[in-house]
Amino acid sequence: MSADSSDGWRGDGRVAADPWPLPRDATVADHLVQRLACWGVRRYFGYPGDGINGMTSALQRTAERAQFIQVRHEETAGFAASAHVKYGGGPLGCVLVTSGPGAIHALNGLYDAKLDHQPVVALVGHTALTAEGGGYYQEVDLLALYKDVAAAFLAQLDHPAQVRHLVDRACRTALARRTVTALVLPLDVQDSPAVPEPPYAHGYYHTSSVPSSGPTVPPAAEVRRAAELLGGGERVAMLVGQGALGAETEVREVAHRLGAGVATALLGFTAVDHREPWVTGAIGLLGTRPSWDMMRDCDRLLIVGSNMPYSEFYPPPGKARAVQIDRDGTQLGLRYPTEVNLTGDAAPTLRALLRELGPGPAPTRWRETIAAATSSWRQAQRDLAGQSADPVNPQLLFSTLSDRLPDDVLLAVDCGTTTAWYARHLQVRPGMLASLSGTLLSMGGAMPYALSAKFAHPDRPLVALIGDGAMQMNGVNELITVAKYWRSWADPRFVVLVLNNRDLAFVSWEQRSSEGTPMFPDSQQLPDIGYHRWAEVLGLGGELVDSPDQVPAVWERVLSADRPVVINALVDPAELMLPPHFTADQARRTAAAMLRGDTDWAGIVRRGLPATVAAFRPRRG
Repeated sequence: MSADSSDGWRGDGRVAADPWPLPRDATVADHLVQRLACWGVRRYFGYPGDGINGMTSALQRTAERAQFIQVRHEETAGFAASAHVKYGGGPLGCVLVTSGPGAIHALNGLYDAKLDHQPVVALVGHTALTAEGGGYYQEVDLLALYKDVAAAFLAQLDHPAQVRHLVDRACRTALARRTVTALVLPLDVQDSPAVPEPPYAHGYYHTSSVPSSGPTVPPAAEVRRAAELLGGGERVAMLVGQGALGAETEVREVAHRLGAGVATALLGFTAVDHREPWVTGAIGLLGTRPSWDMMRDCDRLLIVGSNMPYSEFYPPPGKARAVQIDRDGTQLGLRYPTEVNLTGDAAPTLRALLRELGPGPAPTRWRETIAAATSSWRQAQRDLAGQSADPVNPQLLFSTLSDRLPDDVLLAVDCGTTTAWYARHLQVRPGMLASLSGTLLSMGGAMPYALSAKFAHPDRPLVALIGDGAMQMNGVNELITVAKYWRSWADPRFVVLVLNNRDLAFVSWEQRSSEGTPMFPDSQQLPDIGYHRWAEVLGLGGELVDSPDQVPAVWERVLSADRPVVINALVDPAELMLPPHFTADQARRTAAAMLRGDTDWAGIVRRGLPATVAAFRPRRG
């Protein structure tokens, strides 16, 4: 979108209070679009329907100032609105969906935004006021339906004079609480004459569209306490999450000052340079052995912008003294018994912490230990990726991609085995943007995320990493959306890697390791689809990979292609995803699944031994 004054944007990046004047015959829908623009909403993700005809008509009248992105399914709209904020497309994500089924479809994507703390406003069409309560077509109790996902603020627009204060409150609340809010829009009200200026009278409001200031730096005394606690440690670990995004320089400087190793939650992956020897990588079930070991051995812990929920991946209680930084005070001290809790934005709070820590020397032996363990782990993962499989080792696709990633690449990752290989093989570095459904852990998020990222940055290359289950869930449909829009992107590179193992492999492994039951073919097996052929039907590029020898050349071709490309990679379903603390109990259950007749027992034996050896490779240092 243009950033000149004609469409309401100021040169300093702030939004003007009235981006454009409303005509005398403006409708409520026109007023909604204009007022939302005051808050930076210029892109609407959705699917049309008669319940939002007033809104889509208003967007048509303001097509030069606001954009409607038509996706294939309303769930995609919810995911895309969440990703719009994650990838820096704007301060607020916005979903526009019709009444009844449209509103219901959008919920999963909206829950992704809620659980990952992304500010999103949902605009939901509804039955006309005159017909409500009469059992009309598609009439659903939307206020009850959205009560949980939009618990911070949910309202129905029943009168034109409500537009200003409802929009202002929905946007302000979404931004301040970093959550989902929703407005229910009856059809007949959308087409009513606008009331831009409510009467100066009892029962009306005159509200502001200026965003609220956020938390900045905690009190100096608390920062000093944190510095004293952390400075007294000899083995400092840091855990950074999405709250550290934008504070990459400060995270690095604090880590250097403390001689700390840094582990990352998946949503905070791009807050550090994963090529650094002191960055141990991901933490959690899909994390690395060095992250696990660092948390077991540290004596101090600094948590920055993370609420990673797996308590067993934090230091054992009593082992380490801890400090936590988060802009939301309600999230502090929830996962570990922290001694100092600092409510503030990551970057200025870390800068204040640096001033209190002073220029003193950092211990080096701890970092040397971390670097040795991390180097050993990374080499073990490269060795695993290079081993033969049937037909292609999925890890090879990721390790081969890592060194070929463009400096400004956008990465969209789905949930499943792709998440594990992404976390363990891609060395994300500054300048890249990457995200996924981090807390809801919903399959089907990568394609909506990829679309949203590409609309936010049409001049940057994108790689989406997707399993065949997620691709069949919604990816094949959203390729149609790619085909619809790709010619409008300045950089046409939009690469979709599909790991085609004909198995819902992540769940299959969970069944084996936690239940001791073999893979259930009726539940787990997937049809073998020619994803590359479908891409070609749509006018996109398609690549089939069924041999490891093809992998390097495929990446070279698709990363320089003149159009979006789908890679259909036939990979081994028996590739093991061992957690960094694979227990004897989990091993017994997996063995029990094989003894009970797992259909892939031979593959598990073939791939299990090298994976187990690599997982428990002795630490160096």
